[in-house]
Amino acid sequence: MSTVLPPAPGGAIRPDEPAAPVKADTRGTGMWRSAFKRLRRNPAAIAGAVIIGLFILVAILAPVLAPFGGDDLPGRTDITPTSIPGPGDIDAYPLGLDRFGGDVLSKLIWGARASLIIGVISTALGLAGGMLLGIIAGGIGGWVDNVIMRFVDILLSVPNLLLAVSIAAILGQNTYAIMIAIGVSQIPIFARLLRSSMISQRSADYILSAQSLGLSRRTITMSHLLPNSMGPVIVQGTLTLATAVIDAAALSFLGLGGGKPQTAEWGRMLTYAQNELAVAPQLAFLPGICIAVTALGFTLLGESLREALDPKTRKK
Repeated sequence: MSTVLPPAPGGAIRPDEPAAPVKADTRGTGMWRSAFKRLRRNPAAIAGAVIIGLFILVAILAPVLAPFGGDDLPGRTDITPTSIPGPGDIDAYPLGLDRFGGDVLSKLIWGARASLIIGVISTALGLAGGMLLGIIAGGIGGWVDNVIMRFVDILLSVPNLLLAVSIAAILGQNTYAIMIAIGVSQIPIFARLLRSSMISQRSADYILSAQSLGLSRRTITMSHLLPNSMGPVIVQGTLTLATAVIDAAALSFLGLGGGKPQTAEWGRMLTYAQNELAVAPQLAFLPGICIAVTALGFTLLGESLREALDPKTRKK
């Protein structure tokens, strides 16, 4: 007679009882989730994210952080033709005054907001225009692709900054002209990148499967081809934000930004600091450092994101 053992206390499995089969976790890890995990272990990505986060935080909280308004001239009675108070000379102005009597600290803070708005809007314009051309060229192909790519080649033959300067000069001296000029100069970059990414995905198994199911070209392009081709474009958008901040400062430095001379914008601050280098060199150094550090933050994050998404280039 076989002996029936009583159940183990607490539901534990006895040594002579067969263990229940353990199901393996077959859930895959998404591309973006995997990339995010690698970014969290990348010091360069963390440094870039911190810089960008501080830049965005200062831009958003400019009315709270800045002691004075962007166009205010609280120290106009404290400057002379041969002397401009520098950092520490007057307690009320920690970083000193500029030639017009504006508080340098306040202008740097408000300049972050101006640079953020110009960079984001111009990059969004370039991304939207480039994606439109890239989708049409990569999705349709044929003579449509040839016509669009030849137009893109013409735009790419002109240096990026020169193209932006030409467009801004035609549209007029104002902030909107700078946004449009920078955005248009970025369109061919996004268009060629998205088109190349879509062409490389055409022969993928999931595209062949969708075609075998009889899905229309529009459905395949918008629902399958485009979402899987957006990785390089997003990376380029992050890198382009750094270029947009530098280009905006360059166009303002050339006098194409319009506005009042005392308006808070990093490029404009550099413009009016040229004549004061012998008297107050910090007026050029401080906005220049802000531009360089902000561009560095976007570059670090963009390069880290490229490395995290591309298995050919990321570090093991």
